[in-house]
Amino acid sequence: MEQSTKKYNKTLIACYMGFITQAITANFTPLLFLMFNKNYEVLLGKIALIPAVFFITQLIVDIICAQVVDKIGYRKCIVTSCLCSAAGLVLLAFLPELFSDPFAGIIISVVVYAIGSGLVEVLGSPIVEACPFDHKEAVMSLLHSFYCWGSVGVIIISTLFFKFFGMGNWKILACIWAVVPLFNIYNFATCPIEQPNGGEKGMGLLALFKLPLFWIAIILMVCAGASELSMAQWASAFAESALGLSKNIGDLAGPCMFAVTMGISRAFFGKFGPKISLTRFMIFSGLLCVASYLLASLSSLPWLGLLGCILCGFSVGIMWPGTISICSPRIPKGGTALFAMLAMSGDLGGAAGPALVGNISQIFSDNLKAGLLAGTIFPVVLIVMILLIPRGKVE
Repeated sequence: MEQSTKKYNKTLIACYMGFITQAITANFTPLLFLMFNKNYEVLLGKIALIPAVFFITQLIVDIICAQVVDKIGYRKCIVTSCLCSAAGLVLLAFLPELFSDPFAGIIISVVVYAIGSGLVEVLGSPIVEACPFDHKEAVMSLLHSFYCWGSVGVIIISTLFFKFFGMGNWKILACIWAVVPLFNIYNFATCPIEQPNGGEKGMGLLALFKLPLFWIAIILMVCAGASELSMAQWASAFAESALGLSKNIGDLAGPCMFAVTMGISRAFFGKFGPKISLTRFMIFSGLLCVASYLLASLSSLPWLGLLGCILCGFSVGIMWPGTISICSPRIPKGGTALFAMLAMSGDLGGAAGPALVGNISQIFSDNLKAGLLAGTIFPVVLIVMILLIPRGKVE
């Protein structure tokens, strides 16, 4: 079995780099927000639309993928994801100055690389799921850990680049980051890619909608995305407000440490997954997530609040890949439509969760702790949904 799966290591490496590329596209541009405001005179209100456009584009790609990927083919679509990611990053360096309104160039670039990010988000998991690996839950967890390591790498390397070479050279760095997806085109063009379901046509959306487990999976993914992004998106602001740290130190203490612990969680399950019950680990993670949110929102000691933020990263690590690993074997004919809808639901939670935290915080006089306390609802619902999952295949 080991010899027969050895050729798929190249497929796995390509998917690793695909998730690193997704981390680059998601985390690099936010580091440039203040520069856009200063150099291009883009109002902060407009800049706030950039992450919204990124997530909305991904949502649209998720929905379209459910209908067209099986017809076009996985290889063509995943190579297209690399092309779009690279093109978007290069366009970001040059397109804004070609428009009278630089913001238009920025948004076009964001849409282009968000298409690439959305494609790899939908396609990466089923490509790995279709490979004949043993202990796929562990393999899937390790795969998703590369998004975390990519996020950490982008934040640290970009911060060091700006420190030593200056923000004025950000266009060079954008082009350097584009080399990663460009190189990965070769990997995806030459690696073995198996069709999910052994090449059989997967279930359609209408058939999926009739399965109770599908709706449990959808709610699980919404809660997984919301549990992760509600804390991740507000981690920097929380570190600054709770500890009075500078922006740079706050980013390293907040979102960077959050990504590190999330990566450790996924790598841990990737290493020891065969010896651990995924369902039990998911329930444990949900309980730890509840405790993390309560610690961050209710603690009067700043360092305990920061500890809650960091522990939250570990607790949410398994939620997204774990939901895929639990549900996909139970709906073996779900095909691309299932993976696309799961990705869409995760993105929906990733957009709705931080919005809820922000709005609740505003209602309580910009009290971020009140917003995070409201965010506790997501891991609570996630635990309930895990307990409702039936054993065995459902179709």
